[in-house]
Amino acid sequence: MVDKNLLKTFIPLMPSIANKIRITNAVLLLSTAVPIWLVSSAIAPQRVRAYTNRVDLEIDRLPGDNYQSLLRRAEAVARAATQRGFDKDILVTDVSIIVSVQNFGAIAPVLELNVSRTQWRNRPDPQRWAKYFKMARGLLFFGQSSTNTPSGGENNGVEETSPQPPDTVANPTPELQVE
Repeated sequence: MVDKNLLKTFIPLMPSIANKIRITNAVLLLSTAVPIWLVSSAIAPQRVRAYTNRVDLEIDRLPGDNYQSLLRRAEAVARAATQRGFDKDILVTDVSIIVSVQNFGAIAPVLELNVSRTQWRNRPDPQRWAKYFKMARGLLFFGQSSTNTPSGGENNGVEETSPQPPDTVANPTPELQVE
């Protein structure tokens, strides 16, 4: 078998030999792993990280604006912001814009434009890519008919061009007409 004297001399040396072996393995692994990582990153560059540009815009109603003119202004603002978003950063792949309108203190979103760079390049038309919010007209107090009747007691059917402020909106209960 094994000589006991040999074991007595060899056992105290084992920890120092084991430490040297571990250090050697670590140095060997690091000396091969780092060059392999450098070569692989040089050959295959990392992916480009694209993202979506999100913008919330708000416009105010101007005197004399009706709802259609506000929509056209909102489309023009959305078009300019979309083009600016794509021109400003080449990594932007999608643009998402929400245009809100303020009218007599009431604020409501009127359109949302979501478009990718390729879609916009092929057809830069905000009407094509926009979603219009149908409830915005009512929330902004557009399109309400006049509840104040003329002196003759009849409603002449003329739609009010400028909405009343929200704190002075007339009571929505129907009025009885005398014939």
